[in-house]
Amino acid sequence: MLTVGLIQQTAARDFAPNLAFLEDQVRAAAAQGARFILAPENCAMLEPDRAAHRAKAQPEETHPLPPLFARLAQETGAWLLAGSIAVKVGDDKLANRSLLFAPDGSVAARYDKIHLFDVDLANGESYRESALIAPGGAAVTVATPIAKLGLSVCYDLRFPALFRALAQAGAEILTIPAAFTVPTGEAHWHVLLRARAIETGAFVLAPAQTGTHAEGRRTYGHSLIVAPWGEIIAEAGTEPGLLLATLDLAEVTKARQRIPSLTHDRAFTPPSFLSA
Repeated sequence: MLTVGLIQQTAARDFAPNLAFLEDQVRAAAAQGARFILAPENCAMLEPDRAAHRAKAQPEETHPLPPLFARLAQETGAWLLAGSIAVKVGDDKLANRSLLFAPDGSVAARYDKIHLFDVDLANGESYRESALIAPGGAAVTVATPIAKLGLSVCYDLRFPALFRALAQAGAEILTIPAAFTVPTGEAHWHVLLRARAIETGAFVLAPAQTGTHAEGRRTYGHSLIVAPWGEIIAEAGTEPGLLLATLDLAEVTKARQRIPSLTHDRAFTPPSFLSA
Protein backbone atom coordinates (compact mmCIF):
# COMPACT_ATOMS: atom_id res chain seq x y z
CA MET A 1 0.00 0.00 0.00
CA LEU A 2 1.23 3.50 -0.85
CA THR A 3 0.01 6.69 0.81
CA VAL A 4 0.22 9.71 -1.49
CA GLY A 5 -0.25 13.40 -0.80
CA LEU A 6 -1.30 15.97 -3.40
CA ILE A 7 -0.65 19.64 -2.70
CA GLN A 8 -3.31 22.05 -3.96
CA GLN A 9 -1.94 25.58 -4.21
CA THR A 10 -2.76 29.17 -5.12
CA ALA A 11 0.70 30.11 -6.35
CA ALA A 12 1.90 33.70 -6.13
CA ARG A 13 4.04 35.44 -8.74
CA ASP A 14 7.23 35.34 -6.66
CA PHE A 15 9.25 32.43 -5.28
CA ALA A 16 9.32 33.11 -1.53
CA PRO A 17 5.63 32.63 -0.54
CA ASN A 18 5.29 29.60 -2.80
CA LEU A 19 8.34 27.83 -1.42
CA ALA A 20 7.22 28.51 2.16
CA PHE A 21 3.77 27.07 1.43
CA LEU A 22 5.21 24.01 -0.31
CA GLU A 23 7.58 23.31 2.58
CA ASP A 24 4.71 23.42 5.08
CA GLN A 25 2.55 21.13 2.96
CA VAL A 26 5.31 18.59 2.30
CA ARG A 27 6.01 18.35 6.01
CA ALA A 28 2.30 18.00 6.80
CA ALA A 29 1.84 15.26 4.20
CA ALA A 30 4.88 13.35 5.44
CA ALA A 31 3.64 13.63 9.03
CA GLN A 32 0.43 11.90 7.88
CA GLY A 33 2.35 9.01 6.32
CA ALA A 34 2.64 10.10 2.69
CA ARG A 35 5.58 8.47 0.92
CA PHE A 36 4.94 10.18 -2.44
CA ILE A 37 4.09 13.90 -2.31
CA LEU A 38 3.21 15.90 -5.42
CA ALA A 39 2.98 19.64 -6.11
CA PRO A 40 1.08 21.17 -9.06
CA GLU A 41 2.26 22.82 -12.26
CA ASN A 42 4.00 26.20 -11.80
CA CYS A 43 4.44 25.43 -8.12
CA ALA A 44 7.40 27.77 -7.59
CA MET A 45 5.99 30.77 -9.47
CA LEU A 46 2.81 31.60 -11.36
CA GLU A 47 3.68 34.82 -13.15
CA PRO A 48 1.06 35.82 -15.77
CA ASP A 49 3.17 38.59 -17.33
CA ARG A 50 5.32 37.00 -20.02
CA ALA A 51 8.23 39.43 -19.78
CA ALA A 52 8.32 39.21 -15.98
CA HIS A 53 8.10 35.42 -16.17
CA ARG A 54 11.10 35.30 -18.49
CA ALA A 55 13.07 37.71 -16.30
CA LYS A 56 12.38 35.81 -13.06
CA ALA A 57 13.03 32.30 -14.39
CA GLN A 58 16.32 30.63 -13.45
CA PRO A 59 18.38 27.78 -14.86
CA GLU A 60 17.79 24.58 -12.92
CA GLU A 61 21.28 24.88 -11.37
CA THR A 62 20.43 28.18 -9.65
CA HIS A 63 16.66 27.80 -9.22
CA PRO A 64 15.61 28.02 -5.55
CA LEU A 65 13.18 25.08 -5.59
CA PRO A 66 15.49 22.10 -6.27
CA PRO A 67 17.66 22.58 -3.16
CA LEU A 68 14.53 22.97 -1.02
CA PHE A 69 12.93 19.80 -2.37
CA ALA A 70 16.21 17.90 -2.11
CA ARG A 71 16.47 18.82 1.56
CA LEU A 72 12.81 18.02 2.25
CA ALA A 73 13.13 14.64 0.53
CA GLN A 74 16.11 13.78 2.70
CA GLU A 75 14.43 14.99 5.89
CA THR A 76 11.09 13.25 5.30
CA GLY A 77 12.28 10.13 3.45
CA ALA A 78 9.54 10.70 0.87
CA TRP A 79 9.57 10.85 -2.91
CA LEU A 80 8.70 14.39 -4.01
CA LEU A 81 7.40 15.64 -7.36
CA ALA A 82 7.81 19.31 -8.17
CA GLY A 83 4.89 19.32 -10.61
CA SER A 84 6.61 21.86 -12.80
CA ILE A 85 8.93 24.83 -12.58
CA ALA A 86 10.04 27.26 -15.27
CA VAL A 87 13.74 26.80 -16.01
CA LYS A 88 15.86 28.73 -18.50
CA VAL A 89 17.09 26.58 -21.37
CA GLY A 90 18.21 29.29 -23.80
CA ASP A 91 18.48 33.02 -24.27
CA ASP A 92 14.73 33.60 -24.52
CA LYS A 93 13.07 30.23 -23.92
CA LEU A 94 12.16 28.26 -20.82
CA ALA A 95 11.24 24.64 -20.17
CA ASN A 96 8.13 23.77 -18.17
CA ARG A 97 9.93 21.02 -16.21
CA SER A 98 8.67 18.40 -13.79
CA LEU A 99 11.30 17.14 -11.32
CA LEU A 100 11.14 13.91 -9.29
CA PHE A 101 13.26 13.85 -6.12
CA ALA A 102 14.35 10.61 -4.45
CA PRO A 103 14.54 10.29 -0.65
CA ASP A 104 18.31 10.80 -0.81
CA GLY A 105 17.73 14.25 -2.31
CA SER A 106 18.86 13.41 -5.85
CA VAL A 107 16.83 14.22 -8.96
CA ALA A 108 15.57 10.83 -10.13
CA ALA A 109 13.83 12.09 -13.29
CA ARG A 110 13.19 15.20 -15.35
CA TYR A 111 10.33 15.71 -17.78
CA ASP A 112 9.83 18.78 -19.99
CA LYS A 113 6.21 19.40 -20.96
CA ILE A 114 5.66 18.29 -24.55
CA HIS A 115 2.27 19.76 -25.48
CA LEU A 116 1.97 23.54 -25.10
CA PHE A 117 -1.23 25.43 -24.29
CA ASP A 118 -1.88 27.79 -27.21
CA VAL A 119 -5.61 28.40 -26.91
CA ASP A 120 -8.25 31.12 -27.29
CA LEU A 121 -11.19 30.42 -24.99
CA ALA A 122 -14.79 31.43 -25.63
CA ASN A 123 -14.79 33.75 -22.60
CA GLY A 124 -12.00 35.86 -24.14
CA GLU A 125 -9.05 34.34 -22.28
CA SER A 126 -6.05 33.74 -24.54
CA TYR A 127 -2.92 31.69 -23.83
CA ARG A 128 0.28 31.30 -25.87
CA GLU A 129 2.55 29.02 -23.89
CA SER A 130 4.77 28.45 -26.91
CA ALA A 131 5.75 32.14 -26.93
CA LEU A 132 7.73 31.49 -23.76
CA ILE A 133 8.17 27.73 -23.40
CA ALA A 134 10.25 25.37 -25.55
CA PRO A 135 8.47 22.00 -25.86
CA GLY A 136 10.02 18.81 -24.59
CA GLY A 137 10.53 15.93 -26.98
CA ALA A 138 10.71 12.77 -24.85
CA ALA A 139 8.23 10.79 -22.77
CA VAL A 140 9.58 9.83 -19.33
CA THR A 141 8.97 6.82 -17.12
CA VAL A 142 10.90 6.02 -13.96
CA ALA A 143 10.98 2.82 -11.92
CA THR A 144 11.12 3.64 -8.21
CA PRO A 145 10.88 1.41 -5.13
CA ILE A 146 7.36 2.74 -4.51
CA ALA A 147 5.93 2.39 -8.05
CA LYS A 148 6.62 2.75 -11.74
CA LEU A 149 5.78 6.33 -12.67
CA GLY A 150 4.88 8.05 -15.93
CA LEU A 151 5.32 11.83 -15.97
CA SER A 152 3.29 14.52 -17.71
CA VAL A 153 2.17 18.13 -17.19
CA CYS A 154 -1.28 19.72 -17.56
CA TYR A 155 -2.17 20.17 -21.27
CA ASP A 156 -0.54 16.81 -22.01
CA LEU A 157 -3.76 15.41 -20.52
CA ARG A 158 -5.54 16.00 -23.83
CA PHE A 159 -3.17 13.72 -25.79
CA PRO A 160 -4.04 10.11 -24.93
CA ALA A 161 -1.30 8.62 -27.09
CA LEU A 162 1.28 9.90 -24.60
CA PHE A 163 -0.38 8.13 -21.69
CA ARG A 164 -0.85 4.93 -23.65
CA ALA A 165 2.88 4.94 -24.37
CA LEU A 166 3.67 5.52 -20.69
CA ALA A 167 1.38 2.68 -19.62
CA GLN A 168 2.73 0.30 -22.27
CA ALA A 169 6.21 1.08 -20.95
CA GLY A 170 5.01 -0.15 -17.55
CA ALA A 171 3.82 2.95 -15.68
CA GLU A 172 1.49 2.13 -12.80
CA ILE A 173 0.95 5.74 -11.70
CA LEU A 174 0.50 8.68 -14.07
CA THR A 175 1.34 12.10 -12.64
CA ILE A 176 -0.58 15.03 -14.15
CA PRO A 177 0.23 18.23 -12.22
CA ALA A 178 -1.84 21.07 -13.63
CA ALA A 179 -2.97 24.68 -13.62
CA PHE A 180 -6.25 24.24 -15.51
CA THR A 181 -8.32 27.31 -16.31
CA VAL A 182 -11.77 27.52 -14.73
CA PRO A 183 -13.77 27.19 -18.00
CA THR A 184 -11.82 24.17 -19.27
CA GLY A 185 -11.73 22.65 -15.79
CA GLU A 186 -15.48 22.86 -15.36
CA ALA A 187 -16.03 21.29 -18.77
CA HIS A 188 -13.31 18.65 -19.05
CA TRP A 189 -11.10 18.09 -15.97
CA HIS A 190 -12.92 15.16 -14.37
CA VAL A 191 -13.83 13.32 -17.55
CA LEU A 192 -10.34 13.59 -19.06
CA LEU A 193 -8.58 12.37 -15.92
CA ARG A 194 -10.98 9.46 -15.53
CA ALA A 195 -10.58 8.59 -19.22
CA ARG A 196 -6.78 8.50 -18.95
CA ALA A 197 -7.04 6.17 -15.94
CA ILE A 198 -9.54 3.86 -17.69
CA GLU A 199 -7.60 3.75 -20.96
CA THR A 200 -4.34 2.87 -19.25
CA GLY A 201 -5.43 0.89 -16.20
CA ALA A 202 -3.21 3.16 -14.11
CA PHE A 203 -3.66 5.37 -11.07
CA VAL A 204 -3.84 9.06 -11.96
CA LEU A 205 -2.51 11.67 -9.53
CA ALA A 206 -3.42 15.23 -10.52
CA PRO A 207 -2.38 17.99 -8.08
CA ALA A 208 -3.77 21.34 -9.19
CA GLN A 209 -3.48 25.07 -8.86
CA THR A 210 -6.63 26.75 -7.53
CA GLY A 211 -8.16 30.16 -6.97
CA THR A 212 -7.27 33.66 -8.13
CA HIS A 213 -3.64 34.50 -8.92
CA ALA A 214 -1.84 37.69 -9.94
CA GLU A 215 -3.59 39.90 -12.50
CA GLY A 216 -6.84 38.00 -12.04
CA ARG A 217 -5.78 34.67 -13.52
CA ARG A 218 -8.06 31.93 -12.14
CA THR A 219 -7.40 28.20 -11.89
CA TYR A 220 -9.87 25.39 -11.29
CA GLY A 221 -8.54 23.36 -8.37
CA HIS A 222 -10.26 20.00 -7.72
CA SER A 223 -7.06 17.98 -7.40
CA LEU A 224 -7.96 14.37 -8.12
CA ILE A 225 -6.79 10.85 -7.35
CA VAL A 226 -8.31 8.35 -9.78
CA ALA A 227 -8.15 4.55 -9.59
CA PRO A 228 -7.25 2.29 -12.55
CA TRP A 229 -10.92 1.34 -13.07
CA GLY A 230 -11.84 5.02 -13.34
CA GLU A 231 -13.43 5.75 -9.98
CA ILE A 232 -12.45 8.92 -8.14
CA ILE A 233 -10.76 7.95 -4.87
CA ALA A 234 -10.28 11.47 -3.52
CA GLU A 235 -11.04 15.01 -4.67
CA ALA A 236 -10.11 18.43 -3.32
CA GLY A 237 -12.41 21.40 -3.60
CA THR A 238 -11.22 24.90 -4.41
CA GLU A 239 -9.18 25.74 -1.30
CA PRO A 240 -5.39 25.31 -1.00
CA GLY A 241 -4.26 22.38 1.10
CA LEU A 242 -3.60 18.65 1.07
CA LEU A 243 -5.36 15.69 -0.51
CA LEU A 244 -4.29 12.25 0.76
CA ALA A 245 -5.19 8.69 -0.16
CA THR A 246 -3.75 5.20 0.11
CA LEU A 247 -3.28 3.26 -3.14
CA ASP A 248 -3.24 -0.51 -3.62
CA LEU A 249 -1.01 -1.01 -6.66
CA ALA A 250 -2.43 -4.50 -7.13
CA GLU A 251 -5.46 -2.71 -8.60
CA VAL A 252 -3.35 -1.84 -11.65
CA THR A 253 -2.81 -5.51 -12.50
CA LYS A 254 -6.48 -6.31 -11.85
CA ALA A 255 -7.72 -3.54 -14.15
CA ARG A 256 -5.34 -4.50 -16.95
CA GLN A 257 -6.34 -8.16 -16.69
CA ARG A 258 -10.04 -7.30 -16.84
CA ILE A 259 -9.60 -5.14 -19.96
CA PRO A 260 -6.24 -5.99 -21.59
CA SER A 261 -6.54 -3.28 -24.24
CA LEU A 262 -2.90 -2.19 -23.82
CA THR A 263 -1.92 -5.42 -25.59
CA HIS A 264 -4.48 -5.17 -28.39
CA ASP A 265 -2.96 -2.53 -30.68
CA ARG A 266 -3.29 -3.26 -34.37
CA ALA A 267 -1.75 -1.43 -37.31
CA PHE A 268 -4.18 0.34 -39.65
CA THR A 269 -4.13 2.52 -42.72
CA PRO A 270 -4.59 6.21 -41.81
CA PRO A 271 -7.94 7.67 -42.87
CA SER A 272 -8.51 9.78 -45.94
CA PHE A 273 -11.78 11.25 -47.18
CA LEU A 274 -13.42 9.52 -50.10
CA SER A 275 -15.35 11.51 -52.68
CA ALA A 276 -19.07 10.81 -52.39
